[in-house]
Amino acid sequence: MKDNQALPQSGWNFDNSYARLPQSLFTPLIPIPVSSPSLAVLNEPLAASLGLNAQALQSPDGVAVFAGNRIPEGAYPLAQAYAGHQFGYFNRLGDGRALLLGEQMTLQGERFDIQLKGSGVTPYSRNGDGRAALGPMLREYIISEAMHGLGIPTTRSLAVVTTGQPIQRETEQPGAILTRVAASHIRVGTFQYIAQWGTIEELRALSDYTIQRHYAEIDSEEKDNRYLQLLQEVTQRQAALIAKWQLVGFIHGVMNTDNMAISGETIDYGPCAFMDTYDPATVFSSIDRQGRYAYGNQPYIGGWNLARFAEALLPLLHEDDAQAVTLAEEALSEYTGSYQRYWLAGMRAKLGIFNEEQQDETLIESLLEMMKKYRADYTNTFVALTLDATESQENDMFGTAEFVSWNELWHARLVRQQESKAASHQLMRNSNPAVIPRNHRVEEALDAAVTQGDYSVMERLLAVLSNPYENTPEQEEYCALPAQTSLPYRTYCGT
Repeated sequence: MKDNQALPQSGWNFDNSYARLPQSLFTPLIPIPVSSPSLAVLNEPLAASLGLNAQALQSPDGVAVFAGNRIPEGAYPLAQAYAGHQFGYFNRLGDGRALLLGEQMTLQGERFDIQLKGSGVTPYSRNGDGRAALGPMLREYIISEAMHGLGIPTTRSLAVVTTGQPIQRETEQPGAILTRVAASHIRVGTFQYIAQWGTIEELRALSDYTIQRHYAEIDSEEKDNRYLQLLQEVTQRQAALIAKWQLVGFIHGVMNTDNMAISGETIDYGPCAFMDTYDPATVFSSIDRQGRYAYGNQPYIGGWNLARFAEALLPLLHEDDAQAVTLAEEALSEYTGSYQRYWLAGMRAKLGIFNEEQQDETLIESLLEMMKKYRADYTNTFVALTLDATESQENDMFGTAEFVSWNELWHARLVRQQESKAASHQLMRNSNPAVIPRNHRVEEALDAAVTQGDYSVMERLLAVLSNPYENTPEQEEYCALPAQTSLPYRTYCGT
């Protein structure tokens, strides 16, 4: 593909290793130009970490790249093919409104996918217009950066540009394109696609590429069954990732298999949100009417998705079908225990506990049961425990005999460990965020940006979310709960 006016001053340094895979996995495609792109927001710290020149990226030529109007030197745009179980039903999918420009190579030798989301129709659009609205793209920017601040593996957002072209959803909305940065965009659904419609040689090529890109230690250890080890390693990363989600009250909202990244990053922020009142049945997505992807179901769905990954890998696990299934089942059997260990370790840290005792799980579950019963705020409850401020909190739970009894057991538990009270306090501060992207704050920022062109509200929110464990006075207003309402909060996929 011929480059369209190189922009070396921006710092783009592309490789295209994914394009060297079997072409059944993608379709080369040029983004569809937009009429009058304008930069809405640029992630300058992320740009710097990628070796990019933020000043050049803000120039008309730089913005043209984010809009898909220019192809930087070395890029090879393509739409990726994949499949997915969407709410349990298998579908043939693909990048219906996104294009992978290529992989940015940093000076440190790191490789990051650069993807344009909302860049126009592709062969996988399935009657969609290939475009994206400004609000959902800004939501992904905010939530993905919040996840990064929380220390949770995630794709990130480099920029959002408006296109100057309105798009029609339920109402007419301003169009936008988001530039997403990811370790890769290889999904469980990518493996499902090639297993269903490709050859075993293509499945092996994808698996070998994934190992080389994300699990190089498998090659270095020279294991007998590298594909079984791939399944085992992906299982561990997903268990660790979903435990991190649960520990901060994050609800992905649409855990389809095409939204599970093999790298172990959180990907595809659609109807995502953070839980205020603790309730495992919490659902925000307007389309999840049965609660399949509710907060409390996320660990189970993670295991279900991994089973679909294992099914795709079966031809590589063993030449005998029955033996392949046995190996897959043995690998998958590790998921539940691994998730539970990651989650328990995180919950112990949230309560300042360094060592392990058998009754810790009962102590933790008792607290969560009380929080559900008294409709306690998830984040603020742990902050109050961290700061020893339960008496000053507006939380009905803290004044009950149940909590007094639990509190005595908790403090007795802390006394039984060698670490000091100060060490426990610091562990809790490091494990309990003071701020999360609360839904009413996110909506406030989106409304100001989309309807008024005022990005200052979003900028202030992002600044607070960049250091969520600080517990500073400046963060206090962002800890406040939303006003009471009889209407449940709902999020939308934004497609």
